[in-house]
Amino acid sequence: MRTFVVMKPTIQYIQQKVDEFNRQMFDGKLPPVPVSLSNAKTYLGLCVYKRRRKFFGGIEKYDFRLRFSKRLDLPEDEVEDTIIHELIHYYIGVNNMNDTSAHGKLFRSIMSSINKKFGRHLTISHKCTAEQREQAVDKQRKLHAIAFVRFHDGKCGVKVLPRMAKHILHYYNGIRRNPEINQIELYMSDNPFFNRYPSSSALRIHYIDEQLMLDNLQDAERLVCDGKSVKFF
Repeated sequence: MRTFVVMKPTIQYIQQKVDEFNRQMFDGKLPPVPVSLSNAKTYLGLCVYKRRRKFFGGIEKYDFRLRFSKRLDLPEDEVEDTIIHELIHYYIGVNNMNDTSAHGKLFRSIMSSINKKFGRHLTISHKCTAEQREQAVDKQRKLHAIAFVRFHDGKCGVKVLPRMAKHILHYYNGIRRNPEINQIELYMSDNPFFNRYPSSSALRIHYIDEQLMLDNLQDAERLVCDGKSVKFF
């Protein structure tokens, strides 16, 4: 039966489960591996390593590490499945086994065997769901410069910018040279909604529903820009 105790993993808990699953599912043959936690929004777990060319040819993987996000509250079974998922990657990597892809035939075969033998619910899909990504959004109020971009085809976009005139001007002048852009509106907002977008002056745009954007700009302060300076409306 699946358990639904909601938790955030700790290093001690993960290491305990790594040792337990190593004995139970991998005959205790996995070498000790460092474990770390992060505040990642985009993944639940990762198996990372370095590569180097061997003296007599071929590529060797080494310096393996397991990383897990502590940002989300998850059912304990899902935390356990995440740990096992990464241990499969570790098993394949540390033994220099070849697979057809990251979640190829070998990975799927090991995963299916574990699911059948131990009643697990492992899947190859191992990214945060939309609901989990929403939970991971920072809810603190932070002041951002916001660009609201309208395209000639009716689409809308948003870009979060650093609160410095040079960065805002760089973005404003760069984006308006794009012939697909119809209009750019600039705002200052501390709405936590915008924390979900990365802040930079890179000439990128994230598509967004127009009404959703307008709803979240209700308390924002309008900025005006003539291409040379930026000031409050």
